[in-house]
Amino acid sequence: MASTKQLCESLEQYEDVIPWINDTLSVSDDSDETVDLVELDHHITQLLTTLDIACEDTSAQLERIIEDVSRGIPRLAYDLHFMKDGALTFQTALADVLLRSKEAVPAETNIALDDLHHLDMIKGHMEASREVLREAESWSTLEVEVTSLILEKSYAKAAARLSEASRSMVVFQNTPEYDPRRTLMVNLQNQLEASLSSALVSSINNQDIVACRDYFSIFSVIQRESEFRNYYNASRRSSIVSMWQNALLTDCEPTSSQPPGALAQPFVEFLQKFYTNFALLLNAERTPISSIFPDPAITLSHFITSTLSSLQPTFAQRLSSYNSHHGETSLAFLIPLLRATEEFATGVEKVMDKIESSAASTTQPRSSRIERPATHVRRRSSRLSISWRPDPSRIPPSERGVPTPSGGEVDAMEWDQELFQPFLNAQIDYGSLEQRFLEQSLREIITNDTRERVQDIDRPRLFRERAIDIFGVAEGSMSRCEAFTHGYGVIGLLHALDGFFQSFIDMWTADVRMESSGSSSLVQSSISVGELSDLDYTAQDWSNIQLSLHLLASARAVSERMATFETKLRSYLAEVAAHFRLARTDPQNFIIAITRGESQLLEQSTLNSAELNALLTNISNDAYSPLSAAPHSATLRAQNSAVAGPEVLLASARMSLSTFAQTCQASMQKTILSPLRQHLATYASSPVWGSPGDLKVTNSASDLRVPTFSLSPSDTVQRVAEGLLNLPRLFEVYAYDNALAFSLQTLPNVESEFLKTLSEPPPDTSSQSTRRRSSVAFVKPITLDPETVSSAWLVSLGHTYLDYLTKEVLPSITFLSIAGAAQLASDLDYLSNIVHALSVEHEALEKWKGYVSMDEEEGRRVLAEERSLDNVLQQVSKIRAWL
Repeated sequence: MASTKQLCESLEQYEDVIPWINDTLSVSDDSDETVDLVELDHHITQLLTTLDIACEDTSAQLERIIEDVSRGIPRLAYDLHFMKDGALTFQTALADVLLRSKEAVPAETNIALDDLHHLDMIKGHMEASREVLREAESWSTLEVEVTSLILEKSYAKAAARLSEASRSMVVFQNTPEYDPRRTLMVNLQNQLEASLSSALVSSINNQDIVACRDYFSIFSVIQRESEFRNYYNASRRSSIVSMWQNALLTDCEPTSSQPPGALAQPFVEFLQKFYTNFALLLNAERTPISSIFPDPAITLSHFITSTLSSLQPTFAQRLSSYNSHHGETSLAFLIPLLRATEEFATGVEKVMDKIESSAASTTQPRSSRIERPATHVRRRSSRLSISWRPDPSRIPPSERGVPTPSGGEVDAMEWDQELFQPFLNAQIDYGSLEQRFLEQSLREIITNDTRERVQDIDRPRLFRERAIDIFGVAEGSMSRCEAFTHGYGVIGLLHALDGFFQSFIDMWTADVRMESSGSSSLVQSSISVGELSDLDYTAQDWSNIQLSLHLLASARAVSERMATFETKLRSYLAEVAAHFRLARTDPQNFIIAITRGESQLLEQSTLNSAELNALLTNISNDAYSPLSAAPHSATLRAQNSAVAGPEVLLASARMSLSTFAQTCQASMQKTILSPLRQHLATYASSPVWGSPGDLKVTNSASDLRVPTFSLSPSDTVQRVAEGLLNLPRLFEVYAYDNALAFSLQTLPNVESEFLKTLSEPPPDTSSQSTRRRSSVAFVKPITLDPETVSSAWLVSLGHTYLDYLTKEVLPSITFLSIAGAAQLASDLDYLSNIVHALSVEHEALEKWKGYVSMDEEEGRRVLAEERSLDNVLQQVSKIRAWL
């Protein structure tokens, strides 16, 4: 074991105590074999002793510190009081010295000094006024001088003369002379620019770097730097703009003019060629721009931005046309475009790095830096302010302060914002695009499904095969989300996947509901019908039962596949959350997207929502939690409140799968109970209910009429009882079929408390071993035995059949005589004993039995005493004529 100091230092490196304990206890275990419990107990005892010693040492140090602070506080108050007294004394002494210094100087000397100061101020103002008046006087010859210099092609001298005149414009501000002189200044600058334009364009086209640098200096002097940049950018981008405008594309709107003989090509192929030529142009411009402009990185950024903004049709228009052309599957075609754009952006960043590295090696005067527009400052305020924030207390102190980028970095970043801006609307609409793509894939799968149904394919097997296709399509959704939104679209991804799986399963649920008996002949029974030949089932019934079982088995396979897919999905979300956390803690070295501009666009979009924040926070908190099991598994984990896990990601899909399982269970129960229901087809209309019976009158004081007919159960009830008692035989045949154990919580008329008791594990007598195991391993799932599953099904079938009896059959009896009531009471009592053998307790059946057994006097008394009339009592009173 490590020393106390080392253990305390290692504890500070963990955010959670449990991982530290596990890592500390596993330090001495170099093999993969399980640590012996005795040795583990020895390590735990030694660790507890070490921690106790550390706690005692910490407490002792804390007490010493408190004692030192307690002794030092009174001394601190005394020192502060002493410093205050010293400051007051110094202030008084300083005031006395100042007063004595003023009294030491004679009054005549003060007057003379004030006069000298006043005269010096007047002299300075007069000299400044003289200089300004000289500059203003030069305006009378300004136009002639500048015009003559332009004619002589002395452009530098003309620019210097205009610059001097521009500085004197402040003299005429707020005077009537200001506007005419301002107009004259602009006209002369326009003349100088017009005289330079042709030579400037020629120098730019000929790549005359020296001449371009001189012209740039002239334009900077006359405050026309932006016009020089416009000339330069327009001249150098002409080839790229023409290539874009003259492109003939097969999957976009045709442009207004096409060169003759041009070959059409897909947009993605053209875009790759366009980016290749654009990158070659940028590499060629790197050296001239670095030689001409004082800010080469910003200039190259503006060159890229101006080139992209001058494209006709615009990139956004062509992208919208491309999107409309590909329709429902446009997402799969947009991703290659974005990937090509990101590859181009990566190449441009390398060019930017080369420019910045070369610019850093040459120092430039601060005055040569060109001021940027105010819009850059506005963008700087929101730079890399990722809104997703985990718990601040869990952030290391060394990572809480992050330096902000400089202004030049923000300016040079604008090019990639202009580059990726056309994709932003599609990225924001990623959820809808993914949903449309998945729906189209589902329609294609359904088309194949319908085609194969005509060929009489086994439906349960077809359900499993189509589920494989569905999950195969869904597997690519995470890569599409990452490629197109870099994780910002995970909310739309979850909604699209949830709706995709839900639609697929709901289609099969509706199909099972409408055609529960259709195609049953295609399913071969896995048992010998002769074993149960005495049961009242036809060959069609056996086929329907087998079909329902196979569909439940397919649903179980789909549930397991969905749980596996959700595990992959949760792993992807954890990676996104970790990536976002790295980008937040170290934005200089980690970014969300390919470039900082693309990251900022996504960050400031509606994709970066509070819902995304909550999802990533929950995923981060559940990083070390066990994944929740499928809610329809045989372990009944969803019914056991003691087992907690992360929130289910595909809730609607799981609910649809639960509904599908419930539909299959209901169809199977309907088939199983169909012979028993047929026995009751004429039970309510039996003439025995209204028969008076063979009665004799006694001479007793009460004058009772005693029926003489037999009160044994009727033949119908005896046949029903035989059918109910045969149900356990039926489930003995299917007991080891795992399909019966799937989704027991959706069985009708089965209470959750009953299922919970079935799924509870046996208690562990060793609390110490349980506590140790829970800290290092997860609880194993509880597997139900076949007897437990059969019991749940028998309870459900019994309740379902008795509901049919008490809600539909018995209320259909129109009249009960005394003899009929006695017979019905005998039938219900016999039937109650039978269902008790199946562990079925049915409240309505007991009420019918109790109320029917009453004579007229007791029934009327109970009816009068009931404040709120029971529904069963009301029905019995009606057919017994008590009302």
